[in-house]
Amino acid sequence: MRVLENLKPGKVFYYFEEICQIPHGSGNLDGISSYLAQFARDRGLYHIRDAANNVIIVKEASAGYESVPPIILQGHMDMVAVKKNDCDIDLEKEPLRLKVDGDFIFAEGTSLGGDDGIAVAYILAILDAEDIAHPRIEAVITTDEEVGMEGATAIDLSMLQAKRMLNIDSEEEGILLTSCAGGMRTDCHIPVTREANDRGILVRVSAGGLLGGHSGTEINKEHANAIKLLGITLKKIRKKIPFRLAEICGGEKDNAIPREASAMVCVAKDKRDEFVRELSRIEAEEKNEQKSKEKKLYLKAEETEWNAVPVMDSESTDRVLDFLVLLPNGVMAMSADIEGLVETSLNVGILKTCDSEVVASSAIRSAIETAKHKVNLQLETLAGLFGGYTETHGEYPGWQFDPDSKLRADMVRIYKEMFGKDVQVEALHAGLECGIMISKIPGLDCVSFGPNIYDIHTTEERLSISSTARMWDYLLEILKNC
Repeated sequence: MRVLENLKPGKVFYYFEEICQIPHGSGNLDGISSYLAQFARDRGLYHIRDAANNVIIVKEASAGYESVPPIILQGHMDMVAVKKNDCDIDLEKEPLRLKVDGDFIFAEGTSLGGDDGIAVAYILAILDAEDIAHPRIEAVITTDEEVGMEGATAIDLSMLQAKRMLNIDSEEEGILLTSCAGGMRTDCHIPVTREANDRGILVRVSAGGLLGGHSGTEINKEHANAIKLLGITLKKIRKKIPFRLAEICGGEKDNAIPREASAMVCVAKDKRDEFVRELSRIEAEEKNEQKSKEKKLYLKAEETEWNAVPVMDSESTDRVLDFLVLLPNGVMAMSADIEGLVETSLNVGILKTCDSEVVASSAIRSAIETAKHKVNLQLETLAGLFGGYTETHGEYPGWQFDPDSKLRADMVRIYKEMFGKDVQVEALHAGLECGIMISKIPGLDCVSFGPNIYDIHTTEERLSISSTARMWDYLLEILKNC
């Protein structure tokens, strides 16, 4: 029996479970793209699968809706695939282990991919139905949204007819998103020199237990960043106790606030106990500083037998730690126009160590293009001061608010008629593909919405069953009456 078999709406949860059986983390999308193309072939629907694995599927209008303007239904097929340290699932090859707890669906030990699997499930359920009233539907399902919106950047939309689009990539019921920030990814490369580890022992230092979260929707909550926490901690220790870095790493996605980070350090045997005591002292300080935000924060050390690895020399160790201390992170500016909206932010999401360099990857977001590039200039300058350089990729434009949106007006009206209360119309600091779509279809009228999904991009992610049902009904009413 399927885990979601008895949930309503049946076809939506059927297709959501189908999607969860196919590994579809960013960069691993051949399987899900093939599934979508085969879905279209099996139903005789016109479709395109491009070189970037994007899939477009067209379904003509139902009877009586032939003269209604067509509409794009849009979502992305990739998920942020992360798992707990003790989880044995291979997210590149194995399905998610779905569980139901009351009103929530979650995946055991991993992220769920409700962002944006539920959009794909909605779209497939509509394309598969014969009893839903709708205009011509142009379904656009993109790839690698979570790593820079690469699919949306690559896709050719010239064959589409629609001038209005529903982006189903929002995670809060009762809110319509009508503009968003633009963004880019910046990698800072910091050079290091290695030498033989002919003295001392190797100790693994770990920082973790943090809340993490989506860097677009939760950066304003000031959750601790494990990479920054570890870098600052090691810098504090090094001021009192000599050691050298062998490696330092953390995070999994540049747009997810990292929950864990670790470093391998070489310390003299007679300094080991002092090192551990100093780490414990700093842990107590950090727990006190973060006691209202990060209740499970920890810093710990454990000795390892890995003693033959070359380590960074003293100068390189200082260079890396000084860089991490000075590396900006978090909210850079708040909007002066919209109360409570983050205008510009930076999330240090991934840190990795290679043979001759340490690389820090950050996601920059801003509602103002020039502000976005100023933050990138900061990173470029900082890396240069430490003898390094930066690389940028995955840049995408913002989505400007349209005061004359007819689609938004209709959706506001329909929501009030269905639920007896006003829907909120908001801007978003996180990136959405709408700005890219508008650049390809000038004049495109967009609105983004979706059901309640909590703790996206983390192993605590969960999708509300009841909210999914309500937003399904809302979607059908939009197609029928918009």
